[in-house]
Amino acid sequence: MKRAPTADILWLFILTRIALIVVTYFAYTLLHGPRPPQYIAPPVSLLATAMSWKRWDAIHYVEIAQFGYRSPFDSAFFPLFPLLISICAHLVGNHGYLLFGMLISNLALLGALFTLYQLASEALGDQVSRRTLLYLCIFPTAFFFFAAYNESLFLLLVTGCFLALRRRRWWLAGLLGMLASLTRSPGILLVLPFLWEAWIARDNLGLLAEPAERSHWRAFLWRALPVVLIPVGTALYSLYCWHLFHSPFSFAAVQYRWSHRTVWPWEGIWKALVELFWLQPVGSLFSVHLVLDLSATLGFIVLAVLGWRRLRFSYTLWMAALLLLYLVEPSINQPDSLISNQRFVLEMFPGFMTLAALACEHRRLHQAITLIFPPLLATLTIIFIMGLWMV
Repeated sequence: MKRAPTADILWLFILTRIALIVVTYFAYTLLHGPRPPQYIAPPVSLLATAMSWKRWDAIHYVEIAQFGYRSPFDSAFFPLFPLLISICAHLVGNHGYLLFGMLISNLALLGALFTLYQLASEALGDQVSRRTLLYLCIFPTAFFFFAAYNESLFLLLVTGCFLALRRRRWWLAGLLGMLASLTRSPGILLVLPFLWEAWIARDNLGLLAEPAERSHWRAFLWRALPVVLIPVGTALYSLYCWHLFHSPFSFAAVQYRWSHRTVWPWEGIWKALVELFWLQPVGSLFSVHLVLDLSATLGFIVLAVLGWRRLRFSYTLWMAALLLLYLVEPSINQPDSLISNQRFVLEMFPGFMTLAALACEHRRLHQAITLIFPPLLATLTIIFIMGLWMV
């Protein structure tokens, strides 16, 4: 195992956290500043500034941690992240749910940076791995890694699962996959790269050779056995939903609230293009949404294709499975049918590896990324903390 540059990773983590804190303080204070004609405003407290991060899905996670699942609509939010928040808050007398949610999210990101470095360095080398982490931390929607959202925890568990697969620690990979499927619904898709890696290990070890092919098949099946742990996470949550709401798949049934429908993979993209170029006026809120979500979606489709020959097939398989899932379940009745895809691509770590590899080959691409990503990150962060709808 290559030793990670601990100091560099810590500095990247700390500096990007400080940057988000500075943006939060100045933006929230100034945007709650004086209004004409008096131009007088009360000072903004630090607590109010911190509470500015309790927006959108963070509200649901914090309230589930505090009060439990109270309605079927809550079941759309998988349980591991709010459970961890609840455990931490109970240790200090049921206080600080939001702050613990943000702390867990940030610590999970730190862990994910170390696991992702190992995966990227083994696949593409040290320089690419460092840029992979940089691009992940300055990506325009990377503020979700700072908020009380489950993206960081999911990324940590997914990259941990892949690292365990690379180390041939099958039971650990299965356990991490189970925890990932308790964190977000796409976690169950880890079954696919798990089975592929188990198959490759069988082939690499000469398990198809005669005359012991049958015993070698048994060895493969034993190696692949821990894969059953991954859907166990989803099954446990289904049983919990059945107990609470008398519907084992309520987490899927309530997706209509966000206009999710099952369609052909190209329908959501086509509808988004029609909305952007024909239906939405230039300068409208939805036109900006569409540009961001289309750019993220199409960009990561391109990265999946370009990464085909650069990365292990299991990485491409994971990325393709995620893309397919989000493309066949778009918010088809919304003006922005690809809504939230700019957040969902944060889970597609192989895309960041491919982007870093391309940027190492093309200096101008690296310059463009470092010029475009940070201002967009700051802008979207401000929109989020002000409670405006963006992603």
